[in-house]
Amino acid sequence: MLKSFCLLSVAIVFLFSADNHARGTNTDPVQQLLTTKQCPKCNLFGAYLGYRDLSKANLAGAYLGGANLSNTNLTGANLSGVDLTGASLSNANLSEANLAGAYLSGVSLSRTDLTGANLSGATLGKVSLLRANLSRANLAGAYLSGADLTGANLSGATLSRTDLTGANLVQTIAVGTNLSNSNLFLSNLQEANLTDANLTNARIGNAFISLTNLTSANLTKALLMQSSLYKANLTSANLTNANLSQAFLVQANLKNANLKNAELSQANLSSAKLDGANLEGANFQAAIMPDLKIHP
Repeated sequence: MLKSFCLLSVAIVFLFSADNHARGTNTDPVQQLLTTKQCPKCNLFGAYLGYRDLSKANLAGAYLGGANLSNTNLTGANLSGVDLTGASLSNANLSEANLAGAYLSGVSLSRTDLTGANLSGATLGKVSLLRANLSRANLAGAYLSGADLTGANLSGATLSRTDLTGANLVQTIAVGTNLSNSNLFLSNLQEANLTDANLTNARIGNAFISLTNLTSANLTKALLMQSSLYKANLTSANLTNANLSQAFLVQANLKNANLKNAELSQANLSSAKLDGANLEGANFQAAIMPDLKIHP
């Protein structure tokens, strides 16, 4: 009996020690990340990771809700599928980072470097990208409804099939940007630079495009109904089969633009410049022409 009791006591002590040892070897995820740069699917909720070097870190599928990554170097990091709800990434360096399918709604990315980053299929609703650098970034199929991209650099970026409904793109630089098949309904593109941009089949109805530079942009089959293009520069733009019905084109520059088969019924073209423009097959029914006369 005594022998059995002793053996039982030894077993309990052994199990207790083993449990303590196991607990002691459970690495804190923050420490694991900082030490190894490997923390896929880790729970890093609310973690303070500001001013750290996490370049090329593997955080695929990690939960970073409420985390502070301000001023952190995440160059080339794998952040695919991460949840960054409520996180702060202001001034972070995310150039060449993989954020495909990431969830970033409501996140602050102001002045963040996202040059060449992969954000395809990412959710960025109402995110702040104020003056962020997104040149050459891939945002194909991303959700950016209500996002603030004021002054952001989107030059050479891919935003095909992107949802930018109600987005703020004031003074955005989007030279040579691919916005084909994107949804820009109710967006604000005032004073943006969209020179050579591809807006083929883009939906830009009821948008604010005043004082915008669309020189040589491709707007083939674009939907621009009821949009305001006051003083917009559309020199040499391709508007073949575009729908500009009821659009406000007062003092717009359409010199050498291609308006072949474009729909401009009830549009306001007061004082607009149409020198050298291709108007073959264009419909100007009930439109106010540059000479202020209403087209029959």
